[in-house]
Amino acid sequence: MTDATASAPDRSQTTGSAFYRLVWKWHFLASLYVLPFMAMLAITGGIYLYKPQIEEVIYADRLNVEIGTERQPYEAQLAALAAQTEITRIRSIKIEDEPGRSTLTEFDDANKIRTLAWINPYTAEVLATQPRDETAMQIVRKFHGELLLGDFGTKFVELAAHWAIVMFITGLYLWWPRGQRTVKKAFSPPSGKGRSFWRETHLFIGILAAVLVVPIIVSGLPWTDVWGGGLRAVQEQTGTASKSLRFGGDVPNSIASEGTPIPYEQVFAIARAEGLVAPYETRPPRNTEAAYWLRSASINRAEQTELIIDQYSGMVLKRHDFADNPALARVVSQGISFHQGELYGWLNLAQNTLAAILALVLSVSGFVAWWMRRPVGSLGVPAAPDASLGTGMILLVIGLSILFPLVGASLIVALILDWLIFRRVGWFQGVSKAT
Repeated sequence: MTDATASAPDRSQTTGSAFYRLVWKWHFLASLYVLPFMAMLAITGGIYLYKPQIEEVIYADRLNVEIGTERQPYEAQLAALAAQTEITRIRSIKIEDEPGRSTLTEFDDANKIRTLAWINPYTAEVLATQPRDETAMQIVRKFHGELLLGDFGTKFVELAAHWAIVMFITGLYLWWPRGQRTVKKAFSPPSGKGRSFWRETHLFIGILAAVLVVPIIVSGLPWTDVWGGGLRAVQEQTGTASKSLRFGGDVPNSIASEGTPIPYEQVFAIARAEGLVAPYETRPPRNTEAAYWLRSASINRAEQTELIIDQYSGMVLKRHDFADNPALARVVSQGISFHQGELYGWLNLAQNTLAAILALVLSVSGFVAWWMRRPVGSLGVPAAPDASLGTGMILLVIGLSILFPLVGASLIVALILDWLIFRRVGWFQGVSKAT
């Protein structure tokens, strides 16, 4: 987030500090990995913020229907879908309490592929079917989180997120006014031309991005495999995990084990009677003993109440409100809502949009300034003292390994490779003189 990623600092600003130059070098080296990911995450995340608006445009013909006089039973709608395609499992049915909206059904097809279907509730016409992972915004989401490479790709994205936090911290240290660099100059908008302009742009955008981007990165960590997996393990051990009924847990079965299941219309009527906020999503019972699971799919997490409904009597067997979750689980959930730009309406959306733009400009300005500065045929790695595995470095690695496991692991690997290979072949070594 500073010109440390891009060009040599003024000597009057560094005062020859060995630690400063060491931080500068590692900030630069980390940027070689982080900046491409930051640009990708900014673009895909910025697009995904507008998922409802984008889908409303590209899928208008399947989301909206002409209002008719009478709705078809949901069972008839599912029968029409089953007549058109083989269904091995109904995963969920989602409806909105608006007369001109289609019924959204998620199911497994003959090849066990999770598929979405949009059905006209007045005519039972199947408007469209599409594998869930082939919808436009799901592709954007999977690229954002895993590079479309599954569990393998998500580790690279998580590593970039971890190192991005370290880069912002080291960048703030490098940016901090010192020597002839006054506070006024540090907060001044970019000026000048050529490399100077790009360097100052990187400096100025960096401090703004640090304020807006770091909270977004942190709020997204609970989704990750390593850091998020560790958090989930801690929550399970301390009893602070979410008590949601969505993925199992203490979910009761229906009182009886046989009989005639109540229709979906009655299930949704129970949701309205219980005061749930639309839209509604329900999951049908998996067998004769199970029960309906139903929730409010409101983007307001505090309104996402869940119900377990007896499939024969319609009795509400269990209710779970968002407030029933432990405090830590509520914080994590609201953090995810913030990450998606949903927590406090249009202001959250605008804030995250600005953060995405700043992150992209930060990545581009850092790359351009570095490219204009680097010596021909060289990376232009900043000169710095050799990193030794002294007490301070060991404590740093241990601390990073605990707080950000992937950072600690990658730092250990980098130090070993530097000691065994890079020093011997001259890779990633600092230039003798800043240019």
